[in-house]
Amino acid sequence: MIQRLSFEFFPANTEQGRRSLERTRGRLTAYAPEFYSVTYGAGGSTRDRTFDAVAAIAADAMPVAPHLSIGNDDHDTLRKLLDRYRDLGINRIVALRGDVPSGMGSRRNVRYAAELVELIRSHSGNAFHIEVAAYPEAHPDAPSPDADLDFFHAKVSAGANSAITQYFFNADAYFDFVDRCRARGIDVPIVPGIMPITNFANLVKFSDNCGAEIPRWIRLRLESHQDDPESLTQFGTEVVTDLCRRLLAGGAPGLHFYTLNRARPSQAVLDNLAD
Repeated sequence: MIQRLSFEFFPANTEQGRRSLERTRGRLTAYAPEFYSVTYGAGGSTRDRTFDAVAAIAADAMPVAPHLSIGNDDHDTLRKLLDRYRDLGINRIVALRGDVPSGMGSRRNVRYAAELVELIRSHSGNAFHIEVAAYPEAHPDAPSPDADLDFFHAKVSAGANSAITQYFFNADAYFDFVDRCRARGIDVPIVPGIMPITNFANLVKFSDNCGAEIPRWIRLRLESHQDDPESLTQFGTEVVTDLCRRLLAGGAPGLHFYTLNRARPSQAVLDNLAD
């Protein structure tokens, strides 16, 4: 049994999308996740949709963790949003740096996620369990792996309770990152982020944007299957299942699935793990 399981959604922008997300959530509820998370666009680009999605999940008495990021939001906006979440009974936040909205240049009201964690703690005390991001293969903006570890350490020192990693396909990168964290005295749980594989082109695009490495052998095999969706999905499910097995066997405290609002890819991996 997976000790801590969670699923990530993005807020739908149409009624059809909202109904589809409800169906996805209903199917994944059978796996008894510790919580669902809902992404948040920087600069308020999805702020209202995120809140509505979080409120809908909370109304069904299901645990939910809204993402919160900065972009160009001011501190007062963030404090009011934190208060609204507390009023909903939310007790977990995923605190992220986020990206500056297009056209805003390099301006940012809170420059790093550590400052956002500090803001949450100063305004809300211990009302929220704070999740932050971690990057086993280093954040693409970090000047070095050591500098990236410094940023992560700052987030934990500011009051983060646990972390969810960027997705990856090399378990050794995760174990090495955890070892380096423990050597620095960082002892919070670090939960691997898992990306099911269903589409070669999209995976390459996502990975190039976020700095996640697709090992060459996996990339070549996926490329060879890209015109056969069924074979690609079968191979991708095997790769991700094996990754999850190794992570759990090596002591990972749980799994966090990036669902892309689809149930079946995550279900396929979880059902394999249960066999």
